[in-house]
Amino acid sequence: MVSFGARAISIVSVLVLAACGGGGSSDSGMSATPPRGTLLEKPPGLVTVVSAVDLLAELNAPENLQLLALVTAPVCDVAVHHIRYQTVGGANEATTASAALMVPTGFDPKCTGARPIVLYAHGTSTDRAFHIASVQGSDNSEGLFLAAFFAAQGYIVVAPNYAGYDTSTLGYQPYLVADQESKDMIDALKAARSALPVSSAMLTRDGGRLFITGYSQGGYVAMATHRAMQSAGMTVTASAPMSGPYALAAFVDAVFAGEVNASGPISATLLLTGYQHSYMNTYASPGDVFEPQYASGIEALLPSLTPRSDLYAQGKLPPNALFSATPPAAEFADLTPATQPANLAPVFAQGFGTGNLITNGYRLSYLEDAIANPDGGWPTTTSGLPAANPALPWRQELKQNDLRSWTPTTPTLLCGGNGDPTVFWLNTQLMQGYWAVQAPASAPIGVLDVDSSASAGDPYSDIKTRFAAARLLVAADAVAHGAADGGAAAVRDAYHATLVPPFCLAAVRSFFSEQ
Repeated sequence: MVSFGARAISIVSVLVLAACGGGGSSDSGMSATPPRGTLLEKPPGLVTVVSAVDLLAELNAPENLQLLALVTAPVCDVAVHHIRYQTVGGANEATTASAALMVPTGFDPKCTGARPIVLYAHGTSTDRAFHIASVQGSDNSEGLFLAAFFAAQGYIVVAPNYAGYDTSTLGYQPYLVADQESKDMIDALKAARSALPVSSAMLTRDGGRLFITGYSQGGYVAMATHRAMQSAGMTVTASAPMSGPYALAAFVDAVFAGEVNASGPISATLLLTGYQHSYMNTYASPGDVFEPQYASGIEALLPSLTPRSDLYAQGKLPPNALFSATPPAAEFADLTPATQPANLAPVFAQGFGTGNLITNGYRLSYLEDAIANPDGGWPTTTSGLPAANPALPWRQELKQNDLRSWTPTTPTLLCGGNGDPTVFWLNTQLMQGYWAVQAPASAPIGVLDVDSSASAGDPYSDIKTRFAAARLLVAADAVAHGAADGGAAAVRDAYHATLVPPFCLAAVRSFFSEQ
């Protein structure tokens, strides 16, 4: 699970166009811990104000032209604020976190008065200093995407950085801990609402309509937040999780069964150490799970101020090899690696080799528990739910954080692509399958696979057509530069972080506008 690429690649940009034809006083020094959701700086710091003209110029840059094709011209100026707020960590310990608050402003009626809010959850980052408030002249595509698709179109945007990042006082990231991450989102929303309007001169205020979305890790967080708010009786107008690991227990079972996802060592390290910090019983010691060369210091490794490439070069993490190329037992030879589905077999193969992260002993324990206590949705569908009584502590925690078992009562759209090598499409399929059985026929649930064939009457046919053309152009460009595989590897490399996000965001923006 990874965040958006630094910038969407220019060959996709060209194709999509063709297919279209702070300041403030702080109260953080109080002796008592403020309640959750407390805004810690009043007013919040102003990072920048991006005019509609300047945003249009940013979109006109060659690497960003696909946004210009997928969104209407910016209508509003965007005031970007950096807010800090009180929240909790994975063990329910008090901590702080920060978020971007993007406020539309201007003379157009869409840019002032009562406006809807988009609560956005970002994709995985290993950068401890990550903050999504940067919109211009940075490597933060998500910030630009939020400004272009939502804030400049009249939505107030609240985008948490998550506990453990930016100015947060938490020393780890509670990665895919549903309870904590949904609390973090709700606390950011509460703090942002208390900040509005952010100045007496800015008349933009909360209009009461709330939309929730996010990508990759953020897709999971968005769904967990919708579930938590629905359970608490809080208003959610609609949600649109994108490419998230919703069926978390089944997803990790698939990885241990040889279907190692792209960036497997990163997501496994964040998951295991985040759960250990949160639950304190995932393992007795790091050496029970991680190979000796990685075990020392790994619990404090991510997120990090050191770039991933340097972590790899320093031998602190392997870039690809999650597991040993030697099967943990003879009966698992055909899963070391898995070879089906065939289109992802090359990705699975990269997850095995020397210098692997996870010990064979732990992999064997995991596989034996998965056989004795199988998931109800993968690889065979029975209940559609996680294993009833997993014995391994980590599988118990994954079950606790799996999002199968609830049904939304307000409009919900799931978006992604079926060829995703990082967050497998099975996550969306399992949610769709569970909801098909459990949700009433009238439940307002939709699923969009941008990598599927367009059909007559399909409201997203144009997005699917554009995506197909963009994918072909990525492959053609790779072939032109000497790729001998028809560009398949280039497509896989671009798929999750570059190809899918702008198309899903375009669909989400359309979906929200109809609610």
